[in-house]
Order: sequence, then C-alpha cells, then structure tokens
Amino acid sequence: MANLKYEIKETIGIISEGVKGWNKELNLISWNDREPKYDLRDWDQNHEKMGKGVTLSKEELIQLKKLVNEMDLN
Repeated sequence: MANLKYEIKETIGIISEGVKGWNKELNLISWNDREPKYDLRDWDQNHEKMGKGVTLSKEELIQLKKLVNEMDLN
C-alpha cells in the first residue's frame, strides 16, 4: 500500500468507542494535500492507525443528512 499523507483539519466528533479503544470519528481531512473532505472511520488514540472508512464532499454530506433526517428511527 502506498503511503498516505493526511492532515486532520477539524475534528467534528466521536460517534462511538470500540472495545480496543479506537474511536469512530467524523473529521474534516485533507488526503494527499487535496481539498479537505468529511471522513468517517475508526482511528487509534494517536491518529496514527486507521480503519476503512468513507469520505464525503460537503454536498454528499448534506444529502446524507437529508436522508438520515427523513428516516423513522423509532
């Protein structure tokens, strides 16, 4: 796997904590010096190791928010 360069520009919040102490987080991250995107994935406590995740543009995050708001979660 090629080396990934990343910079966490903003930590938005922790969604959950796993049994191994890793946190599922929503962050704004610049990958390989590109425009920052919203990123949801598991991170170790030092943000040195990460799990698989998903990145979203602002427009995609807005659409996801609309979809989640329309869901009946009761």
